[in-house]
Amino acid sequence: MFYLLALVLIIMFLASAIKILKEYERGVIFRLGRVIKTKGPGVIILIPVIDRMVKVSLRLVTMDVPSQDVITKDNVSVKVNAVVYFRVMDPTKAVIEVENYLFATSQLAQTTLRSVCGQVELDELLSEREKINTRLQTILDHHTDPWGIKVTTVEVKHIDLPQEMQRAMARQAEAERERRAKVINAEGEYQAANRLAEAAGIIEKYPEALQLRYLQTLREISSESNSTTFFPIPIELFKPFVKKD
Repeated sequence: MFYLLALVLIIMFLASAIKILKEYERGVIFRLGRVIKTKGPGVIILIPVIDRMVKVSLRLVTMDVPSQDVITKDNVSVKVNAVVYFRVMDPTKAVIEVENYLFATSQLAQTTLRSVCGQVELDELLSEREKINTRLQTILDHHTDPWGIKVTTVEVKHIDLPQEMQRAMARQAEAERERRAKVINAEGEYQAANRLAEAAGIIEKYPEALQLRYLQTLREISSESNSTTFFPIPIELFKPFVKKD
């Protein structure tokens, strides 16, 4: 019975003294409440009762920022959500400097998202995503650096606009397309008028060009198997019959 009890105690001692950390894990070791070092990966031997270990993962964390109600600089109410990519660079700081670095980073990302998006107008929020993403990443990385955390990327995922704003933007886009169509049509007419003016100048210098154009038009008409045939008659033939004043 004594040996059995001793065996159980030894097993419990080994279970509490020997820890195994994976390649992406680190253990912050506390001895009597004080940090002594960060260990891992591999086998870690602790002193039961005296030592305590806190595991920290060094893998890249993908954190979804919930949709936030934002009022832009031009007083438009929108909902914006984002995603944050970060990793722990200093496990000791991540354990000591902040109580829960995951929760703290999430709350900081939410407040920063509302603050940054509220400082820009709606058009800038929709068209300059890269600029806003970079600004968010810079602010978050600056505030989380004392926690031993490196924010690598922040991406705004979706911007939810009110229905009336979507309809207004659709009307604006339609009006813009109509304006462009009218400008293109007017530009085409302007270029065509210039070409016709150049052609008239050439024909004025070379009257034979008009006769060649007549013959070309006649050929085009006859190639369509048309029963009607047009013969161009020079105006000069009718001059003797025109009564002069």
